[in-house]
Amino acid sequence: MIFQSGFIAVVGRPNVGKSTLINELIGQKLSITSHKPQTTRHCIHAIDTQDNYQMIFVDTPGIHISNKKAINSYMNKTASSSLLGVDMILWLVEALKWTKEDERVMEHLTKIKVPVILCVNKIDILNSKNEVLPYLENLGEKFQANQVFPLSAFKKNHINELRKLILKYLPQQEALFGSDYVTDRSERFVVAEFIREKLIRSLSNELPYDLTVEIEKFDLDGQMYRIAARIFVEKPSQKSIVIGDKGKMLKKIGEESRVSIEGFLERKVFLELWVKVRQGWSDDKRALASLGYD
Repeated sequence: MIFQSGFIAVVGRPNVGKSTLINELIGQKLSITSHKPQTTRHCIHAIDTQDNYQMIFVDTPGIHISNKKAINSYMNKTASSSLLGVDMILWLVEALKWTKEDERVMEHLTKIKVPVILCVNKIDILNSKNEVLPYLENLGEKFQANQVFPLSAFKKNHINELRKLILKYLPQQEALFGSDYVTDRSERFVVAEFIREKLIRSLSNELPYDLTVEIEKFDLDGQMYRIAARIFVEKPSQKSIVIGDKGKMLKKIGEESRVSIEGFLERKVFLELWVKVRQGWSDDKRALASLGYD
């Protein structure tokens, strides 16, 4: 039997739907999602292994224009470096929308000689598929993708067709990870990301970019995980917002996080959260490295 495997980078501007698409492709929640740009900060490998293939999806931060802080520079470098050594690329754009950040992604892709499938997302918002034709023609003049694939990341039939299309370009070789791997990241990392997702979804538009999560305790106690996590913010006023009136916001975030973590670890979880001010962490390379941004 022919077996195919390889690395598939999923790239695009911030908030175009990359993590949502990857979660659908691997059939489980692994990459965190929200409606806010720059939710994904790290490169994560999400692995789908079946009888005849192993697809290793590389979830990348959105390539964006701003390098205002050290963390922005980190995310752009991470996104760019994640394109090196991959076997193919899924480039995600939004139907009828084109930005300077899409242009920046295209500049990166013109330098890479691997197959590119251009995925035009959110076609479900169009009144007719014919609406997207002029957009595709214009994009085709700018960049010659190997395939163009209109999709809605939420439609199962589109996802199945996309998997078949990926197999058209995936190399024939043995599996690169064990069949039980779903990611190359540790459980601690995934747990920290789930907590950060709940923070992003629950808090105001600006605050999520000034916070991060560090796991301080991760112990299996019989059939239960005991996990302690510290949430870092940059200002005392932000600490008050995260905690909320009488601790209500922090309690809500903890409860929502625990449900997601239990689903991932498949065990009961006792979760403790603290909030600490660490001024300027997002613009300090040494602080970023200590918090896992390296």
